[in-house]
Amino acid sequence: MPQDDPWDADASRDVARLTPGRPKAGMYGAVPDDTDQRPSSEPEPDEEEFDEIEVVPVRRKLSVAIGGFAGLLALALIVGTQTTGPDGRTPYAVVLFGVQLLGLLAWTMALNPPAPATTAAISGAAGLAACYLAATADHAGLKPLLYVAVAGFAAALIGQVVRPEDRHRVGDSWRTTLLIVLGVVAYALPIVLTRQSLGAQAILVCCTGAGLALLIARLTDAVFPKPRIAAQVPRGAAGIVLGAMVGTFATAWLGSQMVLPFTPAKGAVAGLVAAVAAILVDLAVNFGEAGRRLAGEAPTLWLARHMTGPLGGFALSFAAAYLLVHFYLG
Repeated sequence: MPQDDPWDADASRDVARLTPGRPKAGMYGAVPDDTDQRPSSEPEPDEEEFDEIEVVPVRRKLSVAIGGFAGLLALALIVGTQTTGPDGRTPYAVVLFGVQLLGLLAWTMALNPPAPATTAAISGAAGLAACYLAATADHAGLKPLLYVAVAGFAAALIGQVVRPEDRHRVGDSWRTTLLIVLGVVAYALPIVLTRQSLGAQAILVCCTGAGLALLIARLTDAVFPKPRIAAQVPRGAAGIVLGAMVGTFATAWLGSQMVLPFTPAKGAVAGLVAAVAAILVDLAVNFGEAGRRLAGEAPTLWLARHMTGPLGGFALSFAAAYLLVHFYLG
């Protein structure tokens, strides 16, 4: 409807008050008011900054070296197991104690438990006692090694609570201490298995599966490290799968060449269990190092960092071999 009064500036201001959400305008709404143009406090979606994920490169020569170390360790363990007799357990026990010390050095530096010197000394004594009992006990069994592991773990915890600066970490790191003690004691299991009917053959199959799995996985990473497991972990899924397959195939062939109760199927199962155990421990070490790097912590000594995976993998493979002998192969 037509109005008698002309539209003036006062009417424009009244409309602006009724609609506070609209920006104020000048005469006839053609020119915006510069005083009300305030910058927004929230950034535009296209101006947001995203943190780039660092892709850790794969060091090919290092992968080859770690794989070679795993292969040589598997070969030494197999030869030692097959050449050990009733009167020749002491040399094999000395060799295994040397491997225990090597693993103890790597695990202590990588896991960094409270009171590392005390923990390493007690764990080393537990490893020596385990090798001695495994070689000289009248009955070859797992029970003496379990007693040694429990005593070593308890003694290590007591040694960690002595100093006030280490005492507050015991509640969070007791699992780390337990892993170190069990890993050291596990290297006495081959001596126990050589004194049992199927033990030497089980060590042959399990060490072959674990050694080939680690060797092939690392060599594949040096050539084709894809697809990546994670950007921060220099490992490829192709090597892990191929290593497990090659280790399983080799142990299936070994099972066909052995006497009963070994068969190709049982050899494949034993080799697969050992291969998966070794690869999982090796991968866990890589993820642990990646987490430590992302947290800004100092990296582990390079020698200990690269030996931790294979040494821990064989320790778990020995435990798997003992369980297979008593619950699957026997």
